[in-house]
Amino acid sequence: MAEKKPNFLIIVADDLGFSDTSPYGGEIETPNLQKLADEGIRMTGFHTAASCSPTRAMLLSGTDSHIAGLGVMAEKIKKAPDIFKDKPGYEGYLNYRVAALGEILQDAGYFTLMSGKWHLGLKKELGPHARGFTRVLSTLPGAGNHFNHEPQLYDLKEKPSAIFKGDGIWMKDSEFINGSTDLPKDFYSSNTFTDYFLDSLKERTAEEKAQPFFGYLPFTAPHWPLQAPRETIEKYRGKYDDGPIALRDRRLKSLIEKGLVPPDVEPAPMHMLKTRPWDELSDVEKRKSSRAMEVYAAMVDLIDVNIGRVRAYLEETDELDNTFVVFMSDNGAEGQLLEALPILAGYTVEDIVKKYYDNSLENIGNYNSFVWYGPQWAGAATAPARGAKSHSTEGGIHCPCIVRYPPALKQVGLVTSTFTTVMDIVPTILDLAGLKHPSPIFRGREVVPVRGKSWRPVLEHPEDETLQIYNATDIVGWEQLGIAAVRVGEWKALFLPPPKGPGKWELYDLSKDLGEVHDLAESHPEKLKEMLHHYETYFQETGMFDSYTMYQEALKQRKAEKAKVEADTNHQYASNTYPNIEVNIS
Repeated sequence: MAEKKPNFLIIVADDLGFSDTSPYGGEIETPNLQKLADEGIRMTGFHTAASCSPTRAMLLSGTDSHIAGLGVMAEKIKKAPDIFKDKPGYEGYLNYRVAALGEILQDAGYFTLMSGKWHLGLKKELGPHARGFTRVLSTLPGAGNHFNHEPQLYDLKEKPSAIFKGDGIWMKDSEFINGSTDLPKDFYSSNTFTDYFLDSLKERTAEEKAQPFFGYLPFTAPHWPLQAPRETIEKYRGKYDDGPIALRDRRLKSLIEKGLVPPDVEPAPMHMLKTRPWDELSDVEKRKSSRAMEVYAAMVDLIDVNIGRVRAYLEETDELDNTFVVFMSDNGAEGQLLEALPILAGYTVEDIVKKYYDNSLENIGNYNSFVWYGPQWAGAATAPARGAKSHSTEGGIHCPCIVRYPPALKQVGLVTSTFTTVMDIVPTILDLAGLKHPSPIFRGREVVPVRGKSWRPVLEHPEDETLQIYNATDIVGWEQLGIAAVRVGEWKALFLPPPKGPGKWELYDLSKDLGEVHDLAESHPEKLKEMLHHYETYFQETGMFDSYTMYQEALKQRKAEKAKVEADTNHQYASNTYPNIEVNIS
């Protein structure tokens, strides 16, 4: 009898900070992740894209987001669609130029299931079932209320699309379901996604149990809005009363003690983003801010609890040790001053919160509150790195990743600083499954090869800090609407357009400067020139175009046109008009 192929389990946390969990120096209770790390390896050189959907496209395709369809997030494309029309790689969904991991494994005889956030297409033919997942419970947009409380979707004067009835947001297997009637009454995102995931495994037929499985469990937590059951929030009451700077100092000390960053690391300045220092806040402002962080911690805690439930089931069925488990975050901690809700039904965020939500101190975290924790708490979570989500600095793209797989790991409990990327997961899984990537032809269509690398050498020798799977000539790049970076070896060139940065290329030696504190562009002009040549290579290989300048001009024109309409209607431009309805999630 042939030996059963390995199972694969990918668990994704949404906007989780680098140091939020205990294996990465955090104070939040995450014993199941700690156990996973103790029995596996922790990566400190793992990199993603700077935001949600580009990372997910890279994760499931093994190639760059500009090739896989998310050269720009769909929410940005909606604001200026003419710029991206007919541009390959800028479709705003996981395109069919790539072979999705679920499709590949499905064709290889795997039982495939997915429960959680998709964010790779809002149409049926673009959903998870169409891309290789047999069993599915999925929310298609990039964010949503964790208690499934979306009053702004059901109180519009005009309902021009099925999406506003809840019919275009949720899918179960191959069909849309109604989020207001077809989901459990006691819905909480992390719990419900795990319930469905486990039910799908438990309900496998005898034939399906004989198959290896590929499970994809992408949580929507701890993405805003910050919400959690009250009893879990209470566990963290008072833990963050001394503010984000004190939290960062504690986290940084713990990271050093655990050997996750060098003892002499120079941390980047605190991520502030037009916010006032903690000491300048009133007592009420401090209490509200720390309460948001308490809720955030509760959300991370519950991710861990649910991971424990999955682990317990796999232990009961004797499948755990034959399962390659990856736990990761999809980008750096969310540090925006939030300007958009999951569904902007023509209202400003202030209007939505005022009309539908109660953000009083006592209510923060409940189903009818809508808060986020802001740049300073995110800065604590990304330390010692600079910036946060949506930045191409390390704070936006340097993420936690834990791997457990006894058949390949020769040593466990170790930390590897080897540079790796989210594109590597597809080639690693195919390598461990004994499968070849199907390019150039798959399911009757042309598909591109992967750009990522197999982690097998790192799994087999995690103790070897000299081991590199990307060599000195391999180019890895990042870009979303002009927010760009390129890395070769330990050198990184970085470009942040205003207001995120200075609008000029910067240069860093990450072997000595993880915080990206010391810009070497002026002192090493030849190295910067070399790195910009590498960026041009990346630009050409991935089919990019200069979308940033065109996009900025389009936004200016749109703003001017809107101002004219408002003036022409004597400032009576209604906030609930049809033209301004859009999905806008970062």
